[in-house]
Amino acid sequence: MGGVRGILLDSSVLLPSAGDDVSGDAVLRSGADFLLRKLLYSKIPTGISHEQDLSNPKECLLQETAKTYTCPIFYLSLQDDISSEVSRVWEDNGGCFIHVVSSFREDLYHGSGWLKVIVGSAEKRPSNDSEYVVATGMSSIFIHKLEELPLLICNLNKKAMGKEALTVGYVMKPSREEDFAKRGAFPLCPTQNGLIFLPLNYGLPMSSQLKLVDAVLHKATDEILAIDMDSPSEFSDKVTFTTNLQELQRNIKLQLDCCVIDPFNNIFPILDRLKIQQILIGLEAVNIQGRRKIRAPHFLKVDSFDEPNLDQRLAEANLSLPNIVKPQVACGVSDAHSMAIVFKVDHYKDLNVPLPAVVQEYVDHSAVLYKFYALGGKIFYAIKKSIPNADTLMNLFAEKGLKPLHFDSLKSLPVAKEGLSANSCEVDLELVNGAADWLRRTLDLTIFGFDVVVQEGTGDHVIVDVNYLPSFKEVPDDVAIPAFWDALKEKIVSGKSKQPTETS
Repeated sequence: MGGVRGILLDSSVLLPSAGDDVSGDAVLRSGADFLLRKLLYSKIPTGISHEQDLSNPKECLLQETAKTYTCPIFYLSLQDDISSEVSRVWEDNGGCFIHVVSSFREDLYHGSGWLKVIVGSAEKRPSNDSEYVVATGMSSIFIHKLEELPLLICNLNKKAMGKEALTVGYVMKPSREEDFAKRGAFPLCPTQNGLIFLPLNYGLPMSSQLKLVDAVLHKATDEILAIDMDSPSEFSDKVTFTTNLQELQRNIKLQLDCCVIDPFNNIFPILDRLKIQQILIGLEAVNIQGRRKIRAPHFLKVDSFDEPNLDQRLAEANLSLPNIVKPQVACGVSDAHSMAIVFKVDHYKDLNVPLPAVVQEYVDHSAVLYKFYALGGKIFYAIKKSIPNADTLMNLFAEKGLKPLHFDSLKSLPVAKEGLSANSCEVDLELVNGAADWLRRTLDLTIFGFDVVVQEGTGDHVIVDVNYLPSFKEVPDDVAIPAFWDALKEKIVSGKSKQPTETS
């Protein structure tokens, strides 16, 4: 039996059974929305089947569901030949079709090339062992609930592809997952370089899911509850993750051959703006005398805005006004992006930025920001509008007494109104590529982003921000997604080559 070439979800598993439908309203069964969302961008054709005597509200609900998830509907009776009905809509590209039904619809006739998945059968012992299915040529298999279906599909596709297939389990907040998935980043069928993506589900035993995967891709910063910067502990002990992520971490430790992209300890410097600034000082190593240089901005850590000698400390740190003030915590908490631009030293005392904070050099850069993305060894960039130069900004806010300009960098960054003028100070790609390589080695990260501004006058390239697993939406999908897959595979293969081999 080959990989999965199509999935047909019967109404009997999408709608509550008569005994469970106590309200009488037409609603989807628990787990149906979850499954349909995962299949929507799986690159596996998905349809809905139902008998012809459904009530009008239920039929309307299925039609609405089919429209939402772009699924064709097949009207089937027990006597219909499903194979002939489906073949009119879906191409025969090899592999098997899956028909997911409840126990009271398991008598539907299927021709060859079909696997019947029966959900929640009380009389049968559930089994989603795809290896056994392949070996015995079984035509049916039993699972407990709908949420288990992606595991079965993943396993079948991996068995069909053989040893070349690598499975990546991924976990991140739903909005981020959907953003990646709708761009084709997380298919359940094999990619062109042999990756299969499995959405990890905290509602199922994590240990059994991790046994199916070769790597775990995570966005751990989505699951931070709190960061205690006052704690004297190591940074890893200052971060409190959700119970779900803690469970994932515990189970990963038990899977010694599972590659983590990227190790949790590797992302901690990205969470701390002070730490990343200190790391960026090391960029001096990539600079060549006589050429433009790439560097960190000048910076200063501040624990209190009421320090009597703050102006002296700013001068010693080579910080002239205006300054950008950012929380030391870079992400994961609600106020991590609450920032301010300060024009006068005596306005620090009224500043509303979380402490401890990092005061950062304000670099005049012609209102042009270069967003770089490192996907493995490949570097991409996009040009964005940015904050105006200091003199323009000060003129804009002079009538307001140059009070601190507070903003949320995710929502309300004060950008210049004029168009982009990147030609006034073009970026040195060779210089930035060298810095990207240095950052990759230093941070030991597979996929990361960083923002560069080019200082007017000096031509200095200043890295003003670094982040982990960015969306890289500015890069065209037909270029970025294959590079994303290649970066993941390279990391997995590299990790496996470093694992100790068993000796007899």
